Amino acid sequence: MKTFPDLTDFNDLAGIEGLAAVADSVNQATPAVEPPAWPEPMIPGTLRTPDMPEDILQGVWADMARAVSASTQTPPALGVMCVLGVLATLLQRRFEVAPHGDDYTEPLALWVLSASPSGTRKTAVLGAFMGPIVKWEKLQYDRYRVLIARTNAARSTAKKRIEALNQQAAKCKEPKDLQAIRQDIENEELGMPEEVRAPRLFTGDTTAERLQAMLFEHSERMAVHSDEPGIFRVMAGAYSGGAQNLDVFLQGHAGSAMRIDRAGRMAHVDKPALSFNLMVQPGMLSEVAGSKGFRDSGLLARFLYAVPASNVGRRDVRAHTSIDPGVRAAYEQGVTGLLEGYLCEPGTVPKVRVLPLSDSAKELWLDFSQYIEDNQGDGGVFESLRDWTSKLAGAVARVAALLELAEAGLQAEAVSWCAMDRAIRLARVLIPHAQAAFGLLGTDSTDVDALAVLRWVRAHDYEEFTRRDAQKAMEGRFRSVDKLKRTLDRLDAMDCIKEFKRHNKGAPPSAAYRVNPMLLGSLSTLSGLS
Repeated sequence: MKTFPDLTDFNDLAGIEGLAAVADSVNQATPAVEPPAWPEPMIPGTLRTPDMPEDILQGVWADMARAVSASTQTPPALGVMCVLGVLATLLQRRFEVAPHGDDYTEPLALWVLSASPSGTRKTAVLGAFMGPIVKWEKLQYDRYRVLIARTNAARSTAKKRIEALNQQAAKCKEPKDLQAIRQDIENEELGMPEEVRAPRLFTGDTTAERLQAMLFEHSERMAVHSDEPGIFRVMAGAYSGGAQNLDVFLQGHAGSAMRIDRAGRMAHVDKPALSFNLMVQPGMLSEVAGSKGFRDSGLLARFLYAVPASNVGRRDVRAHTSIDPGVRAAYEQGVTGLLEGYLCEPGTVPKVRVLPLSDSAKELWLDFSQYIEDNQGDGGVFESLRDWTSKLAGAVARVAALLELAEAGLQAEAVSWCAMDRAIRLARVLIPHAQAAFGLLGTDSTDVDALAVLRWVRAHDYEEFTRRDAQKAMEGRFRSVDKLKRTLDRLDAMDCIKEFKRHNKGAPPSAAYRVNPMLLGSLSTLSGLS
């Protein structure tokens, strides 16, 4: 068979051998110039984060975490972090852990934060784990209601008598009578009953000043559980003219003595314990917590972060499963069991019991602490995160003690090797999560918009798109072309897309973009993009 180039051109080839021969020749031709290779793209504020090991939690705590994850079709990480937040709420200020067995102790207050996009059922997850605590608080309120009313009445009467005695004293001219009135005032003051309040375990939103008061009123312990980022706005000074007020939060994590002596407000708290369990959207976290003051003060370094990949878009709407009533009941029983002995007499604080590490647990903890230390110096792999890693060993000791108490109960005598092993394995997993979180904290709003565009591209597997396509698809986010163009320029600079002009017959060319092929295959596995 004769083939091209023996013939002069494609017309000759088609005339002699047919159009199929022309197609074969075209397909066999080698392009004169290879298309340019795409560089590896940089994706703003993202990092691949590993899943949480399934055996970090044990017993009823693990069963509940699995049941909630299956019921809500949410990443297991959300459940694990919620359980840790609940355990810290129940056990802080009652127990401490002594890693070296000496005076150095770590309180069991714990700050956990899960970053998950809107629509990922954070409220359902938080509600499932907080159910028994909400129920306990309601029971306590009902139980204390009569006592509160009786005490308030007695205090009110005493205050009125003191007021009347003061008026008598002001008019009294006889020293002997005045001394008697003063003695009556003193007796009334000393005889006035302590104020009684219904026990509280947590709040959802509060100011720094109110939090100080709550720590004073509730035996020096309080927790914040919320699926909204409002507490960061409070820290940033939303109710104090923009002036950050972080002291109460920082002291509550460290257990440092707190003294407030301001006009009309006094509070002396010797060993405050404050825990956080927050579930916020990554974009909101970036917006409200990207504060230099938060980072410099060490506030952000105190959180343990989970930044799991979202399940949105991959959930099976027909696969709804309810939480097994037996699992839910066992979890509630576990919470109730750890609340045994929780209550204190009004005006008193709980006695702290210190848990040492077993010898084998101590060796594990020291090995891990040395590993962190060796890698957080100049040039180390944790250098950019050293403020966070500097607190990681202490956090591991706290988590290990919480896990031990959750499994062995309140009678636990020491932190075992098993509890420490799981705490360390969790910490190793949380390191990339923290790196992802600090990446989010450092992103600006354009980066957040850029991530939204990438998710849209990935959802539709677009190899090319026009600027008009993007604006039409996300008109709620991009109400101006300028904002969209800034976002696309950012993605272009990061080698995620490349702009070109698409020629239209009889119309002006359109601004269009080619997508880096490497994004289309791997994007869904990158944290924060799905």
